[in-house]
Amino acid sequence: MSDSQSVPVPDDDVDPRRIRSRTRLLDAAATLLSTGGVEAVTIDAVTKASKVARTTLYRHFHSSSHLLAATFERLLPQVTTPVPTSGPLRDQLIELLSRQAALFNDAPLHVTTLAWLSLGPTGSNSEADDRHTSGALRARVVDQYRQPFDAILTSPKAQAELNRFDRELALCQLVGPLAFARMTGVRTITHDDCANLVDDFLAAHRKTDSGASKGTKPATKRRAAPRA
Repeated sequence: MSDSQSVPVPDDDVDPRRIRSRTRLLDAAATLLSTGGVEAVTIDAVTKASKVARTTLYRHFHSSSHLLAATFERLLPQVTTPVPTSGPLRDQLIELLSRQAALFNDAPLHVTTLAWLSLGPTGSNSEADDRHTSGALRARVVDQYRQPFDAILTSPKAQAELNRFDRELALCQLVGPLAFARMTGVRTITHDDCANLVDDFLAAHRKTDSGASKGTKPATKRRAAPRA
């Protein structure tokens, strides 16, 4: 190679030095998050624990929210809840909701993530970037809960039994109580609780026996006029 030829500069995404520094930052943030919670993941704490300069941290992460979102993204396991494929619609929904309740109990990091996401952007100088970063994380978490319910609620069986409804609202109606109960500790959701939640949902959205839409009063049978 002649001296006049320029030496290519490594791309940021494959530069080993950047990869190492990012890994050290996320390792430190993950340890702080696991041991001290969200409040422990500060810029000062992460730079001190990782021995990475603050200026280097900001080359990777625009704000503490960006760093925390990346840490959650790294720690969250990929959850795939099997979808029940047989039995009545009610039984399928109860089985799936019971599995989701177990997921909340077995994976507390999901609950911490939801609690943090619910706070929204921190109001830092890079608020727009924080919204984008937290939005991407929120989309991943929500999809983990939504996909198996969508598979059941869009099935031919559900379409035959239920009126048209908002699936996002349905997710809030079914999964929302699980998240609230787990975050607040107000109670432990049982299989019977899941059955009650499903029954309430079905009662609100199930078609009538005559096939008329919910909320439409059936036609009143006209009484025959008395004979003279």
